[in-house]
Parts: sequence; C-alpha cells; structure tokens
Amino acid sequence: MKILVAGGGGREHAICLALTKNANVELYSVMGKKNPGIAKIARETLIHAETDVPAVRAFAKEHNIQYAFIGPEAPLEAGLADALTKEGIGCVGPVKAAARIETDKGFCRELMNKHGIDGCPAYKLCKTPEEAAAFIRQYPGDLAVKPTGLTGGKGVKVMGEQVDREGAVEYAMTLKDQVIILEERLLGEEFTLMAFTDGKTLVPMPLVQDHKRAFEGDVGPNTGGMGSYSLEDHTFPFVTETDYARALSIMQATVNALAKEGSPYKGILYGQFMNTKTGPKVIEFNARFGDPEAMNVLTILNSDLFTIAEHIISGTLSAQDVSFEKKATVCKYLVPTGYPDKPHAGDVITPGQAENTILYYANVELENGVLKTLTSRTMAYVGVGAGLAEAEKYAEAACRNVTGNVRYRSDIGTETLFAKRIAHMKELRS
Repeated sequence: MKILVAGGGGREHAICLALTKNANVELYSVMGKKNPGIAKIARETLIHAETDVPAVRAFAKEHNIQYAFIGPEAPLEAGLADALTKEGIGCVGPVKAAARIETDKGFCRELMNKHGIDGCPAYKLCKTPEEAAAFIRQYPGDLAVKPTGLTGGKGVKVMGEQVDREGAVEYAMTLKDQVIILEERLLGEEFTLMAFTDGKTLVPMPLVQDHKRAFEGDVGPNTGGMGSYSLEDHTFPFVTETDYARALSIMQATVNALAKEGSPYKGILYGQFMNTKTGPKVIEFNARFGDPEAMNVLTILNSDLFTIAEHIISGTLSAQDVSFEKKATVCKYLVPTGYPDKPHAGDVITPGQAENTILYYANVELENGVLKTLTSRTMAYVGVGAGLAEAEKYAEAACRNVTGNVRYRSDIGTETLFAKRIAHMKELRS
C-alpha cells in the first residue's frame, strides 16, 4: 500500500518508522528539507515545500498514492488534506476547516464557548494592538498574550513568567494585522493528551509532558520543545483519574462540536492542558502529533500504525486498534549552539554509542556520510525503560556520547525535575 508522509522533522521520522514496520507499506515523502532518516526508508522523496498543495497533489497522483499522513500544521492550514481527499486519497489529518482548531486560536475559543465545552479559560479577542494594550493595562491580574495564528510554539508571552505588564503591552503592539487573544494566566502543571480520531471515536495515547523552555531549570525563551517524557503506566501522579477523564471528555466534546459545525475531524487531536487546582484547562489544541511528543508515543506503539490510519480514514476506528507497551520514555533533543535565538549551522556532529534508544533525525544535513547542524532542532534520542529513571539514563547517555557543537537539556526526565512537578501540584491543591 502506498502512503505519502508530508513533513521532514523528528515527528515525521517517527511516523515513517512506525508505518514501515508494516512490510506491505511503500513509503513516499514530501519535505522542505531532506531528512536523512526519512530519505533512507522512503521509496521516493520530493524535496519541496509541503504547503505547495498543487505540487504535492501532482506528486501523489504521479505515484498513485492511496493514503497520506500529514505531519505538520502548515500544510493542514494550506488545505492539503482537502486537495488530496478530492483526488480519492485517504488522509490522516483534518481538512482546513477542522484544522482551524489549531490554526486560529480565536476560532478554537469561540467554538468551545458556543458549544459549552468545559476547560475554556477566560479570554478576550482584540482586533487591534491598541485594543489589546488598553485591556492589558486595566486587567487586574496576569494574562497570556497570543497571536491567533500559527507560531510554531514560540508566539505566546505570559505575564509574570516571561514579561511584566509593560512587556506584555510592548509585545501586543508588535502583533500587527491579526486578531490578538488575551487569556487568563493559568497556574498548574501542563500535560499533553493526544488521541487518534475518525471523527466520532476518540482513542487516547499515553500522557506526555513537554519542556518548551530552552535551558535547564525551565528558563529561557520558548522553543518548539526541548524534550518530553512519559511513564510506564501512561499517566502522571499529578493527573488524577478525574482530571484525565475530564480532559478526554473535553477532547471528545470538541470533536463532536466540529462535526456539528459541518467539519468532521479525522486524524490526530493534540490537547495541551494545564492541570489547575480546579482541574484541567485547555491551553491549546493542535491538529496533529506534537513534536517531540510523537516520538515518545510512537516508539512504544505496539499496534500497526498503518491499520490505525486505515481505520481513521474509513471511520471504523476502535479502542481495540491501539495498544502501547507498558514502558517509560524520555526524549531529549540535541540543538545547535545558540538555539533558539542565534543557532549556528554547518557544524559537524557525530553520534556515539546508544543503548536502548531510538534516534530520530530532525533538522540535520547528511553530506558525504557526515552529519551537519542546520538552524533548528537537530535530532532526538528517545530512551525506553521499565521506569522513568531507566529511560532517562539511556537517553542521557546517548546524548552525552554525541560529539559536536550541539547542546541538550540534561534535566528532562530526571527524578529531581519530576519530583518538582509533583510537589508543585500538591502545593496548588493543598
């Protein structure tokens, strides 16, 4: 069966590896930059912008592609799923109207409000920077300032965390020609719940916690994600059974609301939640796998991802289609020196010994057998173990054995950082 994967990052490398565990899958790829891991296993590769819908459609038709798996958000916003579906190609990835759940934060909040969906923080939509600035100045508490469009996980500024009140005003004034959303600042512990959905049925994946901040100790600017971890029981001690059920219910209600709006949602729904003292609140939804979170869950997926994809497309997905190993995972991204503000490209890197880990390539160049950094996250190791400490030990050793001008966060997945998360939630709820 011929399947096209759009995208060339670490997330897409994980998707491709999972799909090709099925010997009957013939993999095709379209990506803006050549990912050496994907190129190695793909039958044919088109190095081209995934957002150029006519070019991707022509490539798919040329190779008689039957299925497509769309990795990043930008081609979803460009309507790639719509175009391929019209050609009779089944897509894992929502149509443009349904993908607005991620690509338009204002749409997301208005949808939740209209359908009475739980977990929506207080918010205000501002049509101009001046309107936003005036609201920030008179608001009695802290706010999160967000552009409504795509920002690659780097566009949010939180008062009391990244900026003060005047800093929030200054940031809002830079957001020209778009709606700005101001939301109450949420306090708690973040967690990610991703699920497969065929537009009706929702099948959840293990909980994952991402680390956005660039440097150890959760300091520095936001990034696309420096790493993430999951536990062997697929949940977290700071997320109660009630919290989990509520988060899953919020996601199901959102899928139901999109169907009622005439935009059935098929693909991966990513819920980023803040677990507050009163329960989970929605920070945002993403219309695809998270990166790095995809690498955690796909590394321990027992089931055949291609069969899951078929059932998503045909509308026959069930919980029996999906199972995961009872293992913990720790993902650590290696990034160029200077990332994210001034990343240095062109440096040679050499992986070393790695035990009980999977290496996923991301923004890296392979030239005459030599790996070189580019300007974004380079590659990630996912350690797998019976528990968090074992998985972290393997990921840490693999990263430490890489030579070259790269760095990583050694604290991700450590017992020390994990204990802080648990203690923080206990303090909030005491």
